[in-house]
Formats: sequence, C-alpha cells, structure tokens
Amino acid sequence: MKRISALAIFTLVMLTASILMSQVGGSGIVLPPNPVADTPYDPSTPTGILPVEFKAAYGFNRIPNQGEGQTIALIGGGDDPNLESDLAFYASYFHLGPCNFQKVKIGNPAENMGWGIEESLDVEQACALVPQANIILVEANTSLTMDLLAAMQVATSAPYNATVIPITWGLPEFQGELSLDSYFCNIVNGNGQPVTFVAASGDGRHGTIWPSASSCVIAVGGTVLTLSTATPLPDPLQLNYGSETAWFGSGGGVSQYETQMSFQNPACSMWSNTNRCVPDVASAATNIPTYDTYGYGGWVPTDGTSISSPDWAAFFVIVNSLRAAAGKGTLSQAAQDLYTIYYSSNYDADFHDITTGTNGDCGSQCDAGPGYDLVTGIGTYQANTLAQALVADPN
Repeated sequence: MKRISALAIFTLVMLTASILMSQVGGSGIVLPPNPVADTPYDPSTPTGILPVEFKAAYGFNRIPNQGEGQTIALIGGGDDPNLESDLAFYASYFHLGPCNFQKVKIGNPAENMGWGIEESLDVEQACALVPQANIILVEANTSLTMDLLAAMQVATSAPYNATVIPITWGLPEFQGELSLDSYFCNIVNGNGQPVTFVAASGDGRHGTIWPSASSCVIAVGGTVLTLSTATPLPDPLQLNYGSETAWFGSGGGVSQYETQMSFQNPACSMWSNTNRCVPDVASAATNIPTYDTYGYGGWVPTDGTSISSPDWAAFFVIVNSLRAAAGKGTLSQAAQDLYTIYYSSNYDADFHDITTGTNGDCGSQCDAGPGYDLVTGIGTYQANTLAQALVADPN
C-alpha cells in the first residue's frame, strides 16, 4: 500500500493555511501535516525504528523513570473514535504495559481522519517513552486556531494540570502572532508549576511556522536516525546510536516577527542578532511506526517533526519526574537551560551535534553544520546524561 507524499500534503496544507491566515489572522483553521511516509507498507506489521530501538539509540533505556507523577497533554483539532483501542493495542504489542491515558473533549469535536492519524502518532509516542505519566489528549471543539489555544488552557488547568505540552501543528508566520504568544509565555498550571511548550518546526523544508517561531516555546526540528546495528541488543542497557543527518523536510530559519531570546544570540548571531532562530533542538523524524485503524487499517510508517516534538516533550516529562523525586520543582526555563549546556564544556556529553544534511538550497541557512544550525538547532539528546544535567539545574 502506498500513500501520497506527506511533504506534498503538508505543502498544500500550509498554502491553504497561509491564505486563511491572511484573511482572518489568528482565527484561521489549522490542518495538521499528514505524517504518513511515502513508502510502501504492510498494515499488519510495524516497520521502522521500534520503541525499544529508539530508546537504545538516544539513551532512554538507561533512565528507569517513565514519567511517574507528571502529566503530558497532547492537543488535537478533531476526534479519532478508535484512539483508545488503538493505543491499547500499541502498548500491548510493544510490551509497554497499559498507559495512563485519558481523552478530554471540549464541546463536540467532529470525527476527522486527518487529525486522527496525527493524534494516534502523538499519543503513541508519549506512551512509548513515558507510559507511567498521565497522558491526556485534549480535543478542541474545532480546528480553529483559537479553539486549539483554548484546549491548551484546559490542559494546564485543574484537574489536568499538565506540565509539558507538545504542539504538532502550525501555520505560516503572520502579522499579529506576537499577540498570541501570551498563550505560551510564563504559563503555570493549576498547581502553580511552570509549563514547558515544545513545538514542531514543520515539515515544509526551509522556512518558519508559528507557534514554533514563538520565543516562548522550544522549537524542534527533525533528523534521520541510523542505528548502530539492526540486530537485537544482548544488553537492554546497551546504547545503539549509529549516526544522524538532518531530515530534508525539517523546518527552520529566522523568524519574520519574533524577537530573539538573549540566551540564543551567541548561537544564532551568524544569521541574526535580532530575530528568533528556529529550531532549538532536533530528534528523529522518520521511519517511526504508528498504529491507526480509523483511517489507515493498522500499522503505518510516519515521518515529520510531529514525531520529534512529542518525543522531546516526553523527555521533559521524565526530567520533571526526576526533579520531583529530588524535591525540586518542574523546569521553569528549559530552553535557556539547553543553551547553557550548549555553551558549556558538557555539550558533547549531553547532545549529538548534527553536522550533515540540508533542508533546501539557500546555503548556510539550509545546511546542518558543526554547532548550532537552522535545521537541527543545537542537536539531539543523549537522554540519560542530559536528563541528569537538567535535574541538577537549580531552577
């Protein structure tokens, strides 16, 4: 079975969204990118990088914590009626144990296959990495931008009190986006805990989208991850990182409207001293199996930064859980903390620097290279060591 290119669909989506945004500003309809990969697949069998392989590649397998006591909230713009049963099958198939999942509907969201595959991907990635966290999916009443933002407010309020929210949707940047950044800046949940927002940089190659361009979120780009070996590992704690290159679809660039954070300036000064640079970090964005029976009949291979975003969000859930166990509060300035480590002598121990690959034909702005770049940011995580560095952080 073969589907049309996810990138082609995303391009059409972004063009449609751009027209809507030019007409109605922040009230435009948001359509998620279709993450289904443009490769043949068998819906009866998962293919690609499996959860146990992903964990061994990035060091999650060396972190016993699985998100206990924390809440991660995913946001959707439509309803997938099969989501609960699909997630249960996914968790059972990969021996994750039953994940603590709850679907929260605002109003009466319509069933939507386009949002359904995105929601399946988001929720299953969270389940794979933090099965013991409280995982909630808040389905907005509609896919209008303001309804999606309202859903995030529900997620951070009592009784849900999420501390981490990945954002896997986006729109071309627009005049007026700064007025909506207040939905991400200095937000605390119903328990007074700081909330970290993690936004996908987009799948449209070079260029920036909102809200990942917001200075109050952590923007996540995508890579192509190659394992060191495809054979099963003899030791469950063994690492299996081979190599990475920038994914050609990964969004990135210099924001048109957003002001650069002061702590980002040393990294981004090659391209701008005034405007926000995107992304901040990256993670694997290709060849991940998702189980969806609502629109796809079973297992499908998925691509896109809507993989990378929930994976980084799950990592922050683990960090917050470890910090709670150490008697500390949730991260209050996660983005700044990441750049502090980037500038330190510990960078090589905590990150993988992605130095090859491109997302366009615009020279240095489109090419990955040593250190910070506008395709993969400061790189991907060595989760086991980076987590301990963030737990040790006093903030």
